[in-house]
Amino acid sequence: MTGTTDTGTGPKGTGATGSGAASKSAGAGADAVGTSGRGVGSPAGGAATATAAAGPANGPAAATQGRRAPVPYPVVLAVLGALVLVTATFGIAVGSIRVPAGQVWGILLHRVHPALADPDWTRVRETIVMDVRLPRVLLAAVVGAGLAVCGMALQALVRNPLADPMLLGVSSGASVGAVAVVVFNVSLFGVFSLPVAAFLGALAALVAVYFLARSGGRMTTVRLVLAGVATAEVLSAVASFLVVTSNDPHKTQSALRWMLGGLAGTTWASVWIPVVAVLAGTAVLLGVCRSLNLLLAGEEAAVALGLDVHRFRGALFTLVALMVGTIVAVSGQIGFVGLIMPHVVRLLVGADHRRALPAAALLGAAFLIAADLAARTLMSPEEIPVGILTALVGGPFFLWLMRRRTA
Repeated sequence: MTGTTDTGTGPKGTGATGSGAASKSAGAGADAVGTSGRGVGSPAGGAATATAAAGPANGPAAATQGRRAPVPYPVVLAVLGALVLVTATFGIAVGSIRVPAGQVWGILLHRVHPALADPDWTRVRETIVMDVRLPRVLLAAVVGAGLAVCGMALQALVRNPLADPMLLGVSSGASVGAVAVVVFNVSLFGVFSLPVAAFLGALAALVAVYFLARSGGRMTTVRLVLAGVATAEVLSAVASFLVVTSNDPHKTQSALRWMLGGLAGTTWASVWIPVVAVLAGTAVLLGVCRSLNLLLAGEEAAVALGLDVHRFRGALFTLVALMVGTIVAVSGQIGFVGLIMPHVVRLLVGADHRRALPAAALLGAAFLIAADLAARTLMSPEEIPVGILTALVGGPFFLWLMRRRTA
């Protein structure tokens, strides 16, 4: 009798449905707290916040029922914004030829308007700043922000704090598409062949993992992680096979770049497409924050509150695949950014996506700029692929997160 009332669609069933959704939301929140621990900040842990956000009193209720952020939200955004500016300044200033931070800002301001700064630098330094390092730093910021936002969206869509574009095989699928274009010299879509192939590979991998992880209409953490890891391994093997069977050493070298992840050789021409994709995708995610919050309360509660879960997930999976595919097309496979940043952000501002998504974008941008700077300078003049550094940081974090969830 209770199950019938919860899923009823008639006029009289509406009130009962809302009541059942509220009780199930509370149950989901209690279960999430019991399984995720206090410090992890998992998506399921924000069920109370998501349920409050779904009600009529959208903002105040969520603020009172969810866990309060220890620092005011505007202060967090200001600090993260300042962190992006500081890391970007160091990313432009530090290199084989060091440029003083004051000159970096002078060059940038002079380009905005000549009256803003007197040109007391050489032409070579201006070229280094504007044509070599600035596009690379900008691309690092966009890629970091995009991966962090995609990771947070995936964790909400599948209600799993271990979800990540790399762990779910999305990055590997995009890499297969990109490597296939490079090795076979595909030019079906002209200059957009690489982004299109990466997008199709990412979407195919995400759909495959999603259906492999579902059993009897339910999805568990273990099945999701196993399906994602298995799919990622298979796709990585396919990409490796394409590389080793290529007879062109130049194509092999280019393909290896996608697999290891790196931002070397970035030009202004390769920056604009990911900038547009990440900005547009983040704007769409910000517009559906309420629906993302509803998913944190559970599928049944979200359906009872008017969300078409299957259609919403399908649309968001396509959006995430498009963003990840575009990112991988220009940066290669960079892992763990989408896993680490959402958890750190939830500890700072809570699980409400209206607050967490902007913070995740800023933190992801600062993190990848710093990682790319380390990749350029740790073994100078040699350069470490940035994907290796993010894996060295993200791997231990992933293990710690799993141990904390099972403790």
